[in-house]
Amino acid sequence: MTERDQIPPFLYVVVCAAGIAAGVGKLITAAQEREWHVGVIATPTAMNGFFDTAAVVVAPATFNTINKWAAGIADTLAVGTLCEVVGRGVPVGVLTCVSDDLARHPAYQDSLIRLRGMGVRFGYPYQGAEGEEFEWERALDLVEPQGR
Repeated sequence: MTERDQIPPFLYVVVCAAGIAAGVGKLITAAQEREWHVGVIATPTAMNGFFDTAAVVVAPATFNTINKWAAGIADTLAVGTLCEVVGRGVPVGVLTCVSDDLARHPAYQDSLIRLRGMGVRFGYPYQGAEGEEFEWERALDLVEPQGR
């Protein structure tokens, strides 16, 4: 038996906004009882039905994601979710991972201005310099309420 054989199987549960979506917990519990690791992917409208989203973190955020989000191009679940949560006033923290050349592009700079104007908070940009590590936990500093 290899180490990989010992890792429990992973199950994605994709939840759409049907009226019964709030009952998805039964499926998740049953899967966990059968020793699955479970990840939930929910459409934005479905999330509104059974999750009280306190904050959203985007990390690492790419050139494409930032520009599409700022322009309201919701052609993926991830960007559609970002467009929707900003409209609800949910705090959003972003850690970007964009090369220097792309970061200088005027469309990217305009996108950052537009997203900041919507209340989106950005951490120090990661550029992948030698020896630089991506500090994932910095995203939490952007979304946690003061005094917590």
